[in-house]
Amino acid sequence: MYPKIKNGAIFIADAHENDRRDKFYHFLKKLESKEITTPQLFLMGDMFDLLVGEVKYSVKKYQKYIDLIDKIALHVEVIYFEGNHDFSLVNLFKNLKVIPIKQQPMTFNLEDDTLVYLSHGDKYGGFIHTAYTKLIRSHCLLNLLNFIDIKKDNFISKKIENNQYKKNLCTKIDNFEEIIKFKIPYYKAKKNSYIIEGHYHQNHIFEENTVKYINLPSFACNQSYFIVECFKRNKFTLVN
Repeated sequence: MYPKIKNGAIFIADAHENDRRDKFYHFLKKLESKEITTPQLFLMGDMFDLLVGEVKYSVKKYQKYIDLIDKIALHVEVIYFEGNHDFSLVNLFKNLKVIPIKQQPMTFNLEDDTLVYLSHGDKYGGFIHTAYTKLIRSHCLLNLLNFIDIKKDNFISKKIENNQYKKNLCTKIDNFEEIIKFKIPYYKAKKNSYIIEGHYHQNHIFEENTVKYINLPSFACNQSYFIVECFKRNKFTLVN
């Protein structure tokens, strides 16, 4: 038996929060005040431009977010899928479930028992990419980088942030379906199931051999997210 995705659950991905973007914080405040209500919140990775457990600069910078998410998790079930910009998070939160990349994809059931495979999307990218994702999450390497970062007035963290400022997060990928069709077999998805990922910022849905693939929109682009309405024909509804 797989864990359940509750009807009314919210899926949000790729907020890429930083000094110049705070829409995710305002969204969280609406959850805290119950202006937005949900029984379950799936944070699908890259919610911050840089949040790494061992990187003290990033933890201090986003401490108010960490505290707020933990507070929300007292009345909303929060499940946080680590991305490639936010990882090594398990010790930062007390009240929510953190899913590291090694546990992704993770299989869930909707309330009507439809299978759903969830992942940030930063996986199955070939040998070099896989080796890089493993190396960059090494506890020893992260501690070393943090030591250097502190000694150099957080030069490494600030350099990453400055590079992120220059990125266009809302670019469309022309051959996106072909890229994803290469990845789908790795999921070993059952017929009539769903695969949900973030990472690519495409807000795109298509079907391949009865498996429906949903790429979540980047919250940083237009503050959109998906809400589960599993007893309707389209089980996931975009909210702008």
